[in-house]
Formats: sequence, C-alpha cells, structure tokens
Amino acid sequence: METELGSASAAPGEVARGWFDVADLPTGTPERLPVVIVNGAAEGPTLWLTGGVHGDEATGVAAVLDAADAFGSMRSDLAGTVVAVPVVSPAGLRRNARHTYYDDADPNRHFPDADAESARPPKLQERIDARLYRAIVGEGEGEGVAADALIDCHTAGVDSEPFAIRDRVLYGDRRTEAEATALADDLAAIVDAFGFPTLTEYPAAEYVEENLQRSAAGAVLNEAGIPAFTAELGAHSVVDDRIAAAAVAGTVSVAVALGLLDATDVPSSVSDASDRLDPAPVDHPVRRYRGPTAETAGLVRHHVSAGEPFVAGDTLATVVSATGERRDEVTVDHDGYVIARTEGLAVYEGDPIASLAVRDDGDLVVPRDAAGD
Repeated sequence: METELGSASAAPGEVARGWFDVADLPTGTPERLPVVIVNGAAEGPTLWLTGGVHGDEATGVAAVLDAADAFGSMRSDLAGTVVAVPVVSPAGLRRNARHTYYDDADPNRHFPDADAESARPPKLQERIDARLYRAIVGEGEGEGVAADALIDCHTAGVDSEPFAIRDRVLYGDRRTEAEATALADDLAAIVDAFGFPTLTEYPAAEYVEENLQRSAAGAVLNEAGIPAFTAELGAHSVVDDRIAAAAVAGTVSVAVALGLLDATDVPSSVSDASDRLDPAPVDHPVRRYRGPTAETAGLVRHHVSAGEPFVAGDTLATVVSATGERRDEVTVDHDGYVIARTEGLAVYEGDPIASLAVRDDGDLVVPRDAAGD
C-alpha cells in the first residue's frame, strides 16, 4: 500500500522524501517539516521516528536521518513502513535554540491533551504540534499513517550520558488499569529492544506538573495509547556520531521487535553499533531526578562526573564564593548515577546542580487522578 505524508509518497519497496506543511509564515512561505518515508516491500507495522523538536539537539536529527538511510538500504526486507520526520521544529533549528521565535515556550509541551484547559485559542506552536500528532496517530485529513510505535529523539544536556526515557502509563478516563498494564508491557518491549540505559520518567504528579503528558512521546503514549518513548542522545548542539550510530542500531532493534524486520536481515555494520555504549553503572531501576539543589548562591564545583554512580549522603558538588571561599556542600539523598551537570557556573538558592538517575521503586502504571488531574 502506498504511504503518504505531505509531498512524500512511497509505493511498496520505495523511499520517498518530501515536505509536510504545518503552518503559513508571514513572509508568504509555508513552515514545513522534512519527511522521509521508507515503505517496505511487504505490509506490516508502522514505526515513526521524530527528531529536532528542540532546535539545538543535533544528534537526534542526525540519528533519525541515519536510521532512515539504514532502513532504506533494507527496504526489500522490510515488512511495514518507517516514517521519519528529522526536524519537528525548523524554527528552532534556524536559531540553533531549544525554543522557537513563535513563542518563548517549550515546543515539546504543546501536543494534545484532552484534559488541558485554556480560555484562549491555541497558539501557532500548539497548532503545529496538533497537526503532527494527528498525522502520527492516523487522524490527519488524508495525511500520514497511524503509528504502531514512536521513537522521539532528543539530547539531554551538558556532557550528558545517553539514555531512554520510559513514561509512566496513566489510567482512568482514557483506559482501564488492565489496558494501561498491557500498554506498559508493549512500551517495555520496545524500550528494552532499543538497548540504551533506561530511566523511568518523573513521578506522576511531577510528570503532569511539568506538562510531560503533552510532550510528543507523552501524548502519543498517554493520549493515543500508542507505545512511544524518548531517546536522549547525549549533549546538545553538535552531532555525536558514536551515539547516533548506537541510536540507529537501537531503532533497528525496535523494528525487529515490532516485526518489521527479521534479525537475520540486519547487517553487522548496523547491529554492531549497539556495543558502542557503556551499560548503566547501577543495577537497580532508576528514574529521572532534577537535583539536588544549591541552598547557597555562589559558584558550583562538581565532584562527580556524568556516568559516575553515587550513594545517598555523597557530596556531589561544593559551592564557593567568587573569591574562592567554601560556602556549602550539595549532598544527595538517593542512590543512583549522574546523567549530566546543569549548564553554567553560577547558582542561586534552589537551583538544581545536576540531572540524575536515582533509585525508583514506584509503579509504572498509575491512576491519572494521582497525577493531579
């Protein structure tokens, strides 16, 4: 069956490249997203890949482009379709910045959520995200084909370790607890196949407080009920080819888990890249944690680097004055490891000094009302 998105249209066994118009610009030209469709020779599931939701997250863009090329080289063995949108925020890419010039807000917090309430009409970024979402879930007006899974590729911060984020699955008015459990199992299967160290997302109340149910992966998972996760591929602004290659290998492994490919059809040049990443330095489940925080203003000097483990009570950083006098120590209340340091030297009271992976004993399936709805 032919697959279409915007100007890209691929018959079985073909690769098509084109553009998906999502808005009109004041200059009279469309705001458009680049699209690559790899349509397998046989029918099967559809895997969507997105990147560049934040314009400075270069490795995510590269990983999606490289994965599309890899699938293109295997299209005669592909049973299904891969739809790749490597740049979801062209306005952010033009600025090499996290935010666009449409609105000084995170473009990855505007995807649909039926519980979101607003007295104002949706702004441009919200409209763009809604149009892409409809294409991903198969609700577009003749545009796109419904995903069976989505991988949304990002980068996480300064000198960040790569990892995959597994969202908690919410149940209530969207789905029953049993349905949420089944969805969580489907999500676990593709996250495990991806092969990166995995962090569970923030606890449910913080998850909704941060509007992460309106991220691309969060909305596709918790609004549409389609397995989706976020791949965090290292640091911002420049492409890390080692991590990009590992992400391609992980994406192809997800395709195998979904039934798009047979493992014997994956060339070693792709599969071997999965060995380029170090395993997680701890063997217990972990979740994302932004902190600990400085309680004294000053200059932060870190004692633990990205990828290093710690235990509760360890000192992660010292805060000194601008003249070098020791002012405070920042300790941690959890076991885990460092994902990345917070950008910048200066800190104020209450500023988090790092992004951590900390021990997580929480449920992976939670009632939606526990998230504050």
